[in-house]
Amino acid sequence: MASYSFEAIGTAWQIDTPVELSTDLIAAITATTDDYDLSYSRFRPDSRVRQAAGRPGLLELPASAAELGELYATLYQLTDGRMTPLVATSLEHLGYDEGYSLRPGPGYLPPPAWPDVLDWQGQRVRTKAPVLLDVGAAGKGQLVDLVAGVLAAAGLRQYTIDASGDLLTAGEQSLRVALEHPYNPAQAIGVLELRNGALCASAANRRAWGEGLHHVLDGATGRPVDKVVATWVSADRAMVADGLATALFFTDHQTLGGAFDFSSVRMFSDGRAEVSPNFEGEVFT
Repeated sequence: MASYSFEAIGTAWQIDTPVELSTDLIAAITATTDDYDLSYSRFRPDSRVRQAAGRPGLLELPASAAELGELYATLYQLTDGRMTPLVATSLEHLGYDEGYSLRPGPGYLPPPAWPDVLDWQGQRVRTKAPVLLDVGAAGKGQLVDLVAGVLAAAGLRQYTIDASGDLLTAGEQSLRVALEHPYNPAQAIGVLELRNGALCASAANRRAWGEGLHHVLDGATGRPVDKVVATWVSADRAMVADGLATALFFTDHQTLGGAFDFSSVRMFSDGRAEVSPNFEGEVFT
């Protein structure tokens, strides 16, 4: 088994394949990740979302933005607006800004309501006021899917992509994955055998700073979520698993299960774990 490790969208990636990746294939993967970062990163001044943030108008995104927008619109509705791509300004107010100042302003800044400022149709986003998009809740998962598409187009049928917590496997070989305890990285709360699918996790301790401040904000209030501390979602696609892993901070499996096929585990701040009936792994008692 060969491994290729690299940095993309501010995090570490590893691709495991039966054979070494060719130079051309590596170049195609790099082009895919670079274009995604240039489109969506709110941390670089030359990105499409950052350049469009200063004024209302039309934002042209890659073709893949169409399904990303549809996912966000569905999850916005199912969470009563609590999961939204409009949390960027709220995060920056709390110090998670372009320069990583980590110096929070006073109080909390709720994001605007989607219908008031945003019309997302396919790959075109029309803003009615100056807004900065943040698609981090599902974007990394979508990029995993896009990289998988590059590998599949090159004829690879077996691979594992690990994007720092977002996993996707293809082929008959299964991968035994531990569900990391959010308060103790050396401890697992369960395990899952992953094969031909995605597993994405989200935890409040992953990007945390200050007292009670982290990156999962409630779109209704601008406050960090404090009842759910970690989630895990298994689904066919990484974009869906990634988005649902965030949505589970705001609603339950049953509410989301009417629109998506997935299994899940979520852990609460009091130590309880909620496991969906169709979860195929094991959660330790």
